Amino acid sequence: MKSTLRIAVLGSGTGSNFAAILDAIRSGTLHAEVTLALTDEPASTFLTLAQSHHLPTAVIDCGPHPLRTTEASQQAIHDHLLAARPDVIVLAGFMRILKDPSLTAFADRIVNVHPSLLPHFKGRHAVRDALASGQTTTGCTVHLVIPEIDAGRILAQAPVPILPTDTESTLHTRIKQTEHTLLPQVLSTWPTP
Repeated sequence: MKSTLRIAVLGSGTGSNFAAILDAIRSGTLHAEVTLALTDEPASTFLTLAQSHHLPTAVIDCGPHPLRTTEASQQAIHDHLLAARPDVIVLAGFMRILKDPSLTAFADRIVNVHPSLLPHFKGRHAVRDALASGQTTTGCTVHLVIPEIDAGRILAQAPVPILPTDTESTLHTRIKQTEHTLLPQVLSTWPTP
C-alpha cells in the first residue's frame, strides 16, 4: 500500500488551489496529508481555510516589501518546513520568492502552479500578457521551483482557450479552474519515500 504523501502548502491569497488539494484528499483521489499551511498574509482566506480544517499553520512576517523576503524570514520558512517534514512543498499562490536555504534543502521537491503554458508568459502578469499577446490559447503549468523564476522543469500543463470576450478576470478564473484539476493530479503521482 502506498504511504501517505506529506504536503506543505505555502499561500498568500484566497487559497483556491489549496482548497482543491484538500478536496482531492477528502474525495480519496489524493492519498495525502497537509503537514503545514504557511502564509505571509495573516488576513488571508488561505489561512482561514487551513484553520477551518484544523491544520498546522504558520504566519511569517516577510518584511515590508510586497515581493521580497528578508533573510530572517527565509530562514523562518525553512525552519517551519524542516519541522513539517514534507515529501513535497506546494507554492499555491505564494506571492513571495522562495530562496535558500529551502531551495537547496528541498531541491526537486518544491512545485509551483503558474497561470500560463511556460515558457510563455513568465512572471506575475502572465494572464494579462497572454490576453495582450493576441494568441488564442494559454493555460497553466505545474513546474519544479529553481532559483530562476518560472524556469524549473515542467511536470504537467493544460491548455485554456482565450475567448474573444475574455477579460483578465474571466480568463484567470478559467485558468484557475484548470489548475484545480491539474495540481492534484500531479500530486497524486508524486513518489513517497
